[in-house]
Formats: sequence, C-alpha cells, structure tokens
Amino acid sequence: MPANAVSTRIAAYQYPRRRHSVTRARDDLRQQLATWRVRGEVAYDAEVLVSELATNAVNAKVLPDKEIRVEVTLAQGELRIEVADASEELPVLRCAGEWDEGGRGLVLVKALAKEWGVGPREGVGKVVWAVLSVPDATLDPPNLQDATLDSPDTTPNLPSTAPN
Repeated sequence: MPANAVSTRIAAYQYPRRRHSVTRARDDLRQQLATWRVRGEVAYDAEVLVSELATNAVNAKVLPDKEIRVEVTLAQGELRIEVADASEELPVLRCAGEWDEGGRGLVLVKALAKEWGVGPREGVGKVVWAVLSVPDATLDPPNLQDATLDSPDTTPNLPSTAPN
C-alpha cells in the first residue's frame, strides 16, 4: 500500500523526565516503526530525531517530577514526531563550539527533518516537532512481512536431496 494511502496512525508515550527516558523513547519508537513497517533511513533518522528532542525535553528547566510526552504520527507520506515538556523556554538553534559537549541537537534535527518547529503545549509548556518524508520504498510490503510474522515456522520447506 503506498505511503500516501495509509490511514493516519498515532502512537503516544509518557515518560518521567529522567535521562533513561531518552533510551526508552528511542526503543519504543523503533518498535512502533517496525509495527508500521517503516524501515531504512527514515527509521534511523526518526530514532535520531526522537533522541535529540527527548534529550532537550529531559534537560528542560522545569520541576523534576514533570513528565515528557512523545507522540508519533504516520499519515499521508509523512512521519511526525512531537516531544512535549512543561518548560516555557523555547529551544534555540545554536552553533556549538568545537569543544562544547552539547548544543548540536537542534542542528541535527534541522539537518534531518523535512521541517521542524515549536508550538504551545495544551496546558503549560511547549511541543517541539519534526517531520520526515516517508517514501513508498521505505515501507515493507504488507504481504511479505505478514506471511513471515503469521507463520509459526519461518524456515522454508525445501525439497530434500540425497547426496550422490
């Protein structure tokens, strides 16, 4: 099914504002993209984007008990990743110095994403989002993967041949 014909698919996750949540967000995204049959460069870039956006949310200047929310939407040939936090502070795209340990996240987001931006979060805080194009070739054909996943034995039945 072409990416443009896929119905809207949404997955949302909430995490504590802790460093380990970045790894969990990346792992959850990887699993969700596999379920949606998104693969290749788009899947890899999406993992980088969610890592960078979640890291910024975890590092946001808010009370430590606040959570971050990750929402991923696949629709009309695009994958949209949103990360929300309770901070009102807007992200700043900056050029990190050679020896700086941070400050490159949004540069990566800008380089990888088709588009990205920030908007208000419902209630308090902000949502930082990024969009990737999902070409048809990025999606596994449903009939091939379904046959593999539904089969209890994925070993092909090959004719046996006796050695001569």
